[in-house]
Amino acid sequence: MDKKTTGIIATIASVVLCGCPGFFLCILGAGTALGGGTMTLGDTTQPMDPTYGYVFLCLSVIFLLIPIVVGFIMLRKKPEATDVPPSEPLPPAS
Repeated sequence: MDKKTTGIIATIASVVLCGCPGFFLCILGAGTALGGGTMTLGDTTQPMDPTYGYVFLCLSVIFLLIPIVVGFIMLRKKPEATDVPPSEPLPPAS
């Protein structure tokens, strides 16, 4: 496999494993931070603290940045090496 194919596979895998959960965690965090979350413990239901929502939002930003960074690193064009020595020997200096 060449490097471009490996980069595409790594990017797709990071989107599936980090991007999608990060997106859903962002939705959950926004709902909880705005006061829409409830927590059930046994038979009692109580509202969740908005702090949990802010934590979920911060984690979702980290999860959403991972595929962006992986895609940038794996799919960027690397500069070509210009410091390659010539294949033929240089003539002697006189």
